[in-house]
Amino acid sequence: MRSSLAATAFVLALASPLRAHADEAVDFIADAKLYYRVVACGNAEPLPAGIDQAIVDKHCAEMAKRYASFTEKYITPARAFFADKRPATVPTTIVYPFGGGDLASALVTYPDAREVSTISLEHAGDPTRLAKLDKAKLRTALSNYRAAIEGLLSLNDSTTENMRKLETGGIPGQLSFHLTGMTALGFEPVSLKFFNLDPTGTIHYLTQAEIDALAPKKARKIKGGWVDTDFSEAYTNMELSFRKAGDPKAPIVVHRHFAANLANNAFKGSPLEKHLLAKGKVAALTKAASYLIWNDGFSGIRDYLLANMVWMSSDSTGIPPRFAKKAGFSQTTYGTFTGAFLEEADPGTSDAFVKLWASQPRRKLPFRYGYPDFEKHVHLMITQPAEPKTK
Repeated sequence: MRSSLAATAFVLALASPLRAHADEAVDFIADAKLYYRVVACGNAEPLPAGIDQAIVDKHCAEMAKRYASFTEKYITPARAFFADKRPATVPTTIVYPFGGGDLASALVTYPDAREVSTISLEHAGDPTRLAKLDKAKLRTALSNYRAAIEGLLSLNDSTTENMRKLETGGIPGQLSFHLTGMTALGFEPVSLKFFNLDPTGTIHYLTQAEIDALAPKKARKIKGGWVDTDFSEAYTNMELSFRKAGDPKAPIVVHRHFAANLANNAFKGSPLEKHLLAKGKVAALTKAASYLIWNDGFSGIRDYLLANMVWMSSDSTGIPPRFAKKAGFSQTTYGTFTGAFLEEADPGTSDAFVKLWASQPRRKLPFRYGYPDFEKHVHLMITQPAEPKTK
């Protein structure tokens, strides 16, 4: 009887998101909980009518294997690694540029985070579609999702190609990947809202009237060469709040995903830049970022980090040594770096990183963090304020 009542309550919740007043933000928590149960396999609550039990059970059996491997090969060793390297005073506000789909790494690197911002070209995605999928479409959508999430749960990164694949369909990539990362680290969702930034960089949460008005307008690609979505523009930027699973007294962590182009012509002077500047001092990370921060066409986000971060973890796609040193930072290397992973990376900057690693003792790195180097070695660096010189 209890299971039946729980399932009924789940269905009613899905039919009635928190929409008490027309001028209030819509909270899609019921949809987030359905993703948590069906896609991320975060609990074993009874499924609502219309969701096939056998399909979900098979999917979650596969996900359990992937979570176990992800925990063993990444979460556990990375947590131990950062525990004695991350300062106790590091900010709990985290900025992760080029961080599409990878909330997990932010939570691994900064377990005490209270606010995380990820930024990438991909839109968050429509949270309402999952409840509407029939049996055949659910099976296909979950299969596509598992294929796309493979990189995150095996290589600890979300590849561009996998992100593009889930810009359409029943289970959108950013929403599902971030919920999966949250689940892998032992959290449960408590709120899901969508927002825009006003010209000053202030968050404006979307109301039901605004979501309805945007329904006919599809979210288009943010940069040439990307892909258009097949869902509403309303579902571009999301705010996912969560806490430790099963602990209603645990602190709330707020994660915001911004769909944005970080190239100078789009970022400099933008509402997003103003929003980030208003945060004050932050901790940062970046990994597998296509070496864009090396590029002067992305100097705006690089300068933002150098002016506002107090500690940063990255692979070699982070801040190049010449910029870090000029801004008063030191860089400590781990693992081995013999050259950039991607052939199109700037050879001069790649050589500078090779010299940086060669200038320091080799320090062991027991997990992959972003790209390997040209010869498939794992590597990582920590960028932090340089120690004052003694006279």
